[in-house]
Amino acid sequence: MKIEKFVLGPVGTNCHIVLNETSKECFLVDMAACPPELISHIRKEELSVKAVLITHGHFDHIMGLDELLKVYPVPVYVCEKERELITNPELNSSLSMLGRRYAFDGAQYVKDMDTLEIAEMKIRVIETPGHTCGGCCYYLLEEGVLFSGDTLFRGSVGRTDLPTGSMNTLVRSVEDRLFVLPDETRVYPGHMEETTIGYEKKYNPFF
Repeated sequence: MKIEKFVLGPVGTNCHIVLNETSKECFLVDMAACPPELISHIRKEELSVKAVLITHGHFDHIMGLDELLKVYPVPVYVCEKERELITNPELNSSLSMLGRRYAFDGAQYVKDMDTLEIAEMKIRVIETPGHTCGGCCYYLLEEGVLFSGDTLFRGSVGRTDLPTGSMNTLVRSVEDRLFVLPDETRVYPGHMEETTIGYEKKYNPFF
């Protein structure tokens, strides 16, 4: 497995390409934007895009979906409890923060503890509400990797002052759902730099 990070969109969101180096199949995590450079990279590397995983429905994680799907019409997965937010410009903050309406209603909905098999990798869905009511993380058990979206950052957590957010819920999600993972689990968040579960348990000031 190889992970490539592209920082995209108006607030610098981490978009990850997760690649099976043997088969050249890949999936993407969060799509803040879809610039030509990203498509050019995928084509240059001759990657076969199989799916997009969305950690939550805020505008800065979904606004590149339509452009990507024009080129790669693949399934888009998001937690079922995020349905209202991802399809509502008022709730996903595109209207209030960008002054334009954006919503996405073409997702396939997954639920807590579902397992997806994409690019010969098994991906566990872990519901982690708090940043939004239906946020989730994606855990690759065999690879020891977690895509945490805006639930957990290096030394911080996601904001909870936007619609459906709750700090108490977010803290419980991290403690009960993520801190039970092995300390060596590598965490790839939606913003800022990578970290590990062990580092956050020891140094994150929110815990």
